[in-house]
Amino acid sequence: MPKYVIEREIPGAGKLTGEELKGISQTSCGVLTNMGPQIQWLQSYVTGDKIYCVYIAPTEEMVREHAKQGGFPANAVHEVFATIDPTTAE
Repeated sequence: MPKYVIEREIPGAGKLTGEELKGISQTSCGVLTNMGPQIQWLQSYVTGDKIYCVYIAPTEEMVREHAKQGGFPANAVHEVFATIDPTTAE
């Protein structure tokens, strides 16, 4: 199953409160439940003005549909072709 990194431009994302992040997460999980098990959210990274999310889904279109249904921006969606880390150098 393909993996995707989604870039979401959200001004002030790094200043969102725990409660605000909880609400966003609950909305996302609700949409995922309605869409079925073929799309999964793995994790997200919150930065100053962006949130980068990692999803597993059969298509980019499904990732974009999740964003649409949740009311989230999906400014860029990139398929991941490989993962590297320090052990790759060994």
